[in-house]
Amino acid sequence: MHFVTGGAFNGKSRWVRNFYQLENVPCQWVSAYKGETVTGFHKNGLVVMEGIEVWIRDWLKESGDNEVRTRWQNHLRDWLDWEKEDIHREIILIGTDITKGIVPMEAEDRKWRDITGWAYQDTAVLSDRVDLIWYGISRKIK
Repeated sequence: MHFVTGGAFNGKSRWVRNFYQLENVPCQWVSAYKGETVTGFHKNGLVVMEGIEVWIRDWLKESGDNEVRTRWQNHLRDWLDWEKEDIHREIILIGTDITKGIVPMEAEDRKWRDITGWAYQDTAVLSDRVDLIWYGISRKIK
């Protein structure tokens, strides 16, 4: 599993497309920004899921903090199991870093920021590789 994070509109998706040469490689691209949900995967290949923070925000509307974090951790475990079933499988997770800057005034926004930060920590721990993208430039941090 590969986790890619960085600021909003800092080139994360473009970096993933270039790094994995996706114009030449078939992949399944799931985008929370387009309203797509976490679903099942193709049998083999590359799966890119972008917009982790959007899924977390949506889940927080339905469930409490602990339930959302547990739901995310369960997805991570399922995805790792899926990857391990075949050497040609890989999941790339893209999430915008919303944890920096001014602390939001609204309690709901602070909760979203906190849960997203915890989810990103969980993701980074379980990922084989983590890249931070700022202004289109990557820094491998794991």
